[in-house]
Amino acid sequence: MRAAGGRSRRGRPWPADLPPAAGAAVLAPAVISAGLELLGHEELSLAFLAVACALYLVLAYDFAVRLVRDRGRFRAEAYTPAALTAVAATTVLGCRLSLMGRQAAAAALLALAALLWPGLLIAVERHLKRRMPGGAFLVCVATQGLAVLSAMLADAWRLDWLARAALAAFCLGLLLYAQALARFDLREVLKGAGDHWVAGGALAISALAGSRLTASPVWTGAPHAALRWTTLVLLALSLAWYALLLGAELRAWRPRYDIRRWATVFPLGMTAAACISAAGATGVAGLRELGAVLLWIAVAAWLLTCAALAAAGLRRRPGGPAAGRPLSGRPGSGRPTRH
Repeated sequence: MRAAGGRSRRGRPWPADLPPAAGAAVLAPAVISAGLELLGHEELSLAFLAVACALYLVLAYDFAVRLVRDRGRFRAEAYTPAALTAVAATTVLGCRLSLMGRQAAAAALLALAALLWPGLLIAVERHLKRRMPGGAFLVCVATQGLAVLSAMLADAWRLDWLARAALAAFCLGLLLYAQALARFDLREVLKGAGDHWVAGGALAISALAGSRLTASPVWTGAPHAALRWTTLVLLALSLAWYALLLGAELRAWRPRYDIRRWATVFPLGMTAAACISAAGATGVAGLRELGAVLLWIAVAAWLLTCAALAAAGLRRRPGGPAAGRPLSGRPGSGRPTRH
């Protein structure tokens, strides 16, 4: 993707050639950082947070360059589900800052995400088709990201209206998940390039949103009980997806690097974080231990994906054994596609 002199082959300054799917590279370390914080591993959590913040700044620069210098490409990419990683990454990073007590910074990120969300969601919804890849579930992930961050800020600042807004986003996210599931190409489970894991990750972030709403003092009695059981059902379904997708990976091993593999790491980390959060909110203490195990699996997956990226980069060096091959192992798969 990069030519000599730090410029892309299309003449744009690097990293302005990154596809929208690169947003998942922010989501992965951000959610792992949040999980580590919930388990009390503060120093390691801060290290992952630093990686997430650095990548977020790189992608924000990339977003701005395309918006100012290449409106045609910006509009074309806004139609793809991967564009919603901008919203999802902003909300997940905001959640991590909220855990640190940086509520003002988290609120600023919530405002930014809420500003981006409607336009991108409408653009994506208008171009969804049948037999979509796993990225289609990002309509749910982005919406539930707003729900989680809103619920966290509502709890921190005792804002009942924001808790109700979080509940509305939570319900809308579930409807969007059902729509995405109806359009999902189930063949992706065995043939997907990595983003098929978002099918389970979207339920995991929905369960996380549900756990935050369940823990809110705004809901008591029957509404609280309904939220608790909904959270547990969503978490059980996300774990079922986890088992199914893991089994499919073992059956049809796909070791070559693809940028969409970051969308595999994110659901692994989100499932772990959802288990840890739900343990306290629902009173099922064993979920915390399960979440801890799943979190270390996510950390290992992140390290393996980093190693695969480094190996792919070495193969692409001039004169290397695989010079000229695409990073993904699929011709052109590192570039955005229109659906």
